[in-house]
Amino acid sequence: MAEVEDAGKPYVSPRVSDATLRDSAHMAGVEFGPRDAADIARLLVATGVDLVEVGMVSGPDSKDADLILATHEAIGPERSMTLVVVRDRRQVATALDEAERLGVHHVMYSIPTSEEHAALKLGTPSAKLLGALARSAVSQAKERGFHVTFSGEDGARTPRERLVPYVTAGFGAGADRFRLAETVAALSPWRMERVIGDLTEIDGAEIEIHSHNMLGLAVANSLAAVRAGARWVSATVGGIGERGGNAPLAEFLTALRVVHGDDRFDLTHLTELSRLALHGAGLGEAFQSGPTTPHAFAYELPGQLVNPEAYETLPAELVGNRRELRVRTRITPALVDWALADSGVDIDADAFTPWLIARQEETGRPLLDRDDVRKAAVDFAAA
Repeated sequence: MAEVEDAGKPYVSPRVSDATLRDSAHMAGVEFGPRDAADIARLLVATGVDLVEVGMVSGPDSKDADLILATHEAIGPERSMTLVVVRDRRQVATALDEAERLGVHHVMYSIPTSEEHAALKLGTPSAKLLGALARSAVSQAKERGFHVTFSGEDGARTPRERLVPYVTAGFGAGADRFRLAETVAALSPWRMERVIGDLTEIDGAEIEIHSHNMLGLAVANSLAAVRAGARWVSATVGGIGERGGNAPLAEFLTALRVVHGDDRFDLTHLTELSRLALHGAGLGEAFQSGPTTPHAFAYELPGQLVNPEAYETLPAELVGNRRELRVRTRITPALVDWALADSGVDIDADAFTPWLIARQEETGRPLLDRDDVRKAAVDFAAA
């Protein structure tokens, strides 16, 4: 790793993971195909990215299996990592079975750590449960020979007295790395330094930062995390990602070059990467991250539409934006119910949803928003 001086403090060149092929799965209306995944993964590795994060596994027959396998074929499973959703011990076991079937070497656990997210997704805010869940999940994966990163979902808003014991429990169970997820952008760079500093004091802790860009601070917060001792940074091509995007890879790597003189990365691939990723995502060349984009408050997960306050520091209306459904093939009855609320259209969402999916496939999977769903529901009711 390169080392230079920054205001008297040693700088250590961070390792970089790229979450374009994973975080985009939560970005409304964005879906990559296996060919896109392979091409993007190859360019990321050529750039010098250490680990390509691809897909999510929560149990058998993962919808992201083709993406994961294509990425493995392109760059090898040792250079890729797959997220495993954690809800309870039994669910973790079945998810790890699927990860093994797909040949995954590196897994990352996503576990909600803030009281608000834990209550929403685990059914309880109990800090004791969090520690037990981390130990159990990490132990299961290590026993099977996986390299394990565990994450604190909404970790940046999790109080120190809750977060530090959780992270300590995970490393105590044998985890290789901890990722602090700034799921809801809420920290300034100086606060980020303090949070990361608390975590790097844990014995044996290797820390990664995964920052979202709703406040336009994702790159600054990533740099602050490195200054405080984080050894890994998670970014995405073009800042692609849910809720205003992530730390944009090009901006982060060029900042390392300009600010720290870090020349470890081959920046010549960045423009092609951005063009390829934005085209594959269906976003066009003008995509920008931040709170004023059409994607900043667009969702395709029912929980995000029903509980937006758990994911938004600032409401959409405050910046003249609006909350919207935007989805391609991941339409569900719960999303249909949200789209049809107060519309006056009364249909059976369970029956309508497969009909809508079939029509989408027939017409080439166009993007759906709330108005599209309502119009289709009227057609369905009349049929």
